[in-house]
Amino acid sequence: MEMEQGKGAIFVTGASTGIGRATALELAKLGYPVFASVRKKEDADDLRRAASGSLTPVLMDVTDEKTIFRARDEIAHVLGGKGLWGLVNNAGVSFRAALEYVPMADFRRLYEANVFGLLAVTQAFLPMIRQTRGRIVNVSSLTSLWVTPFHGIYSSAKMAVNGITEALRMELKPFGVKVILMIYGGVQTALWDRVEKTTTDIASHFPPEFHQLYATRQKRAFEFFASAGRKGLLPEQAAQPIIHALTSPKPRQVYLAGPGAKPANVMCKLMPDGMKDNFKIKSMGLDKL
Repeated sequence: MEMEQGKGAIFVTGASTGIGRATALELAKLGYPVFASVRKKEDADDLRRAASGSLTPVLMDVTDEKTIFRARDEIAHVLGGKGLWGLVNNAGVSFRAALEYVPMADFRRLYEANVFGLLAVTQAFLPMIRQTRGRIVNVSSLTSLWVTPFHGIYSSAKMAVNGITEALRMELKPFGVKVILMIYGGVQTALWDRVEKTTTDIASHFPPEFHQLYATRQKRAFEFFASAGRKGLLPEQAAQPIIHALTSPKPRQVYLAGPGAKPANVMCKLMPDGMKDNFKIKSMGLDKL
């Protein structure tokens, strides 16, 4: 693979599991100096043991600006003024819920991790990226294009990520910084177990009316996507488009990766809204209460 730059340093957020972990390990194996954010020391130790190249775990929580600034200062110190070539904004959380009953505190928590945290990290590290005329890769989801029942919270957050990415791409173009969007279909990660637990925990506090009105269909919707996700790309496969975006002389602006991503993108553009709604509801088995 032809490389755009001389293996400059790259920072990957959300590297304890899944796409983030696979991306950090593969980049280190390829010879890139990698900084990888995790929230727990045990995850940092595990990542360090698994790495075969230059990989430095960094304790950081994207919802805590103090830890973001501390991580920035630590990385800047290690780099000694050389700047940062790549930033991969992968960290995030997810759950599914009926919009009528989801507590605002949980809604805000999801946005803090997926939207506000992403922008806070980007703001903190942008001067270092601009210094190298480097790359920013933001990880999004097919659900930002193909919105379905009970995914409204997560879909809307990823829509925000898409919008931030598009605007940032144009704002940073004069500085030679490329901003790239990754839209993933199904990926086999531990995320599904966490999503299921969080979804179940949140729903357990809903009033009895939720169980009468939505519970069966919400469960069916979750099982539909979880089943597809568990048959999706392996994390190591999902890491490859990110690596291409960071290393290719001419990366794409948007990557569609994983099962269903490209067909769904086409269907979103071509199908009338009413037909699209009916297709989604029926294909997920949600046409009956």
